[in-house]
Amino acid sequence: MNYILFDGEYRNNLLPLTYTKPVADLRLGILTIREKWEKWLGSATTTVTEDYLSEKFPMVEMEENVMINASVLPNEKLVELITNLKPYQALLKGDELLAFYAKEGEEIDFDTFDIIEFKDEFIQIKHSWDLFQNNGEALESDFDLITAGRESAPIPETVHCINKDRIFLEEDVEIEIGVLNASKGAIYIGKHAQVMEGSMIRGPFAMGEHSVVKMGTKVYGPTTLGPKSKIGGEVNNVILSGYCSKGHDGYLGNSVIGEWCNLGADTNNSNLKNNYAQVKIWDYTKERFINTGLQFCGLIMGDHSKCGINTMFNTGTVIGVSANIYGSNFPRNFIPSFSWGGAAGFTTYAFKKASETADLVMSRKNENFSEEDEKIMKHVFDLSAKYRTK
Repeated sequence: MNYILFDGEYRNNLLPLTYTKPVADLRLGILTIREKWEKWLGSATTTVTEDYLSEKFPMVEMEENVMINASVLPNEKLVELITNLKPYQALLKGDELLAFYAKEGEEIDFDTFDIIEFKDEFIQIKHSWDLFQNNGEALESDFDLITAGRESAPIPETVHCINKDRIFLEEDVEIEIGVLNASKGAIYIGKHAQVMEGSMIRGPFAMGEHSVVKMGTKVYGPTTLGPKSKIGGEVNNVILSGYCSKGHDGYLGNSVIGEWCNLGADTNNSNLKNNYAQVKIWDYTKERFINTGLQFCGLIMGDHSKCGINTMFNTGTVIGVSANIYGSNFPRNFIPSFSWGGAAGFTTYAFKKASETADLVMSRKNENFSEEDEKIMKHVFDLSAKYRTK
């Protein structure tokens, strides 16, 4: 069967994270949403997404297809029903469309479909903060999926482990002295990763291939460190999506950091308001700040954004794609894509300079800044112009 993941109605709620990728390619737990579905289904997937993303993330349609809502995370009961869908059947939870069986070239009329009601629970990502809120449960599920029937690589005796059965190291992990505490959740360390001396890690925690935890780092779960990423200082309930760096002291909590981001030394974010009130955050669909209903909510940062040393971010700050923030005092709580500046004010980060930087940053990690990537960034530059100071 051919499986296609579609963005669905929550895609714009997940901006700026989905400016540069489909919903399916967001990371939480150990894997991206796409990787989760592909492992559960035992099949590759393609994507229905925005036109400007389709060259890099194309859809492959065949004669018979099962379309799956990419904001939904797989579980055993969902996968069983989805893999058994027949022509003109759709799976719903209330009014929420989860999946349906589609034939190539045919008009979709759900009034003619046989509706199957899904009655069990599942994780769904409707807002950016749902990513860190659900990271622990997603990480535990991914851990069980990835490690089933396998043995961890040996853990050196110099590493102090708590609840060792829930700690898994892939091959060629470098770790000598530190604490791995899996009493509150699983710990997964990917291939060729490095945990430097004196680090203290409390699960749930996952780090991807070629990632690094620097000396003396304090990690509170549930936290995910994507591939080729680096962390230092103090981190609590954070997703660093991949290819990004928070390599020095400073606090980061209840946050989602996109790919190719860099946080300068002693960058700190607030995740709790001084009056303990619920946090409001910028919403791209309503173009205003909305209430998250959360008491703890930190920083949402889009791909390729960076900040200088000693940067301070207020509670519930949203930063777009390829922004560059520096200077003293707190910048505002919503920083549009391709903004350059800080609390004293912002100007537009020229697209040519931003794309040149992206090329340099990606080449340092032996990744290619392709023509497709440049076209996507240019589209985001134009799309986000209305939010920027001229």
